[in-house]
Amino acid sequence: MLKRPEIAAIVADSLRHFEGDRYHLGAFVIMPNHVHLLVQFLGTLTPAQQCKSWKHFTAREINRALQQSGPFWQAESFDHLVRNSHQFDALRK
Repeated sequence: MLKRPEIAAIVADSLRHFEGDRYHLGAFVIMPNHVHLLVQFLGTLTPAQQCKSWKHFTAREINRALQQSGPFWQAESFDHLVRNSHQFDALRK
């Protein structure tokens, strides 16, 4: 579903929404069935809380756009701690 431009735009807009407030968004790419992003979290919100927020909002908006209901994202996510600038640069490429 994410390969559809209007659906990918819902995700991209959601990721950009709290840029600079809740997090610094380093980069992201929306694949046909998942999303990769590099993000530095700010404040007290945990990565799990923010991911849940993204998934909840985007699932609701995507389901509305597709005129469907039910789960859109997998329940679990895979996260990885970036430990240094070399690793950040490699992942960004």
